[in-house]
Amino acid sequence: QVQLVESGGGLVQAGGSLRLSCAASGRTFSRQAMGWFRQAPEKEREFVTAVTWNGDRTSYADSMMGRFTISRHNAKNTLYLQMNNLKPEDTAVYYCAAGQWVVGGSFRPDYWGQGTQVTVSS
Repeated sequence: QVQLVESGGGLVQAGGSLRLSCAASGRTFSRQAMGWFRQAPEKEREFVTAVTWNGDRTSYADSMMGRFTISRHNAKNTLYLQMNNLKPEDTAVYYCAAGQWVVGGSFRPDYWGQGTQVTVSS
């Protein structure tokens, strides 16, 4: 029932910034927890960050904490990922997801976007 479309990926030099956007379609968007995952070549898809449906709680992977910020604008049905101080190891396909926030800070994705490529050069 939820469709997600990412945008904002691209090529950036190390130390630079990017902001990813995820446009969601569906009447229940505001009640969905949202998050970002990423997958680099030859690596498993990994959790990046998530936010509750009302934005009152967030969760970040340790390697992204302090550099990445998740936010959402429910009136626009849009999720954002602000990425600062990017490093070459951040190069990956970034996926937007909608799902359920689990007690304890875990996020269970139910719907996925198509992904957007982020490439960080040295």
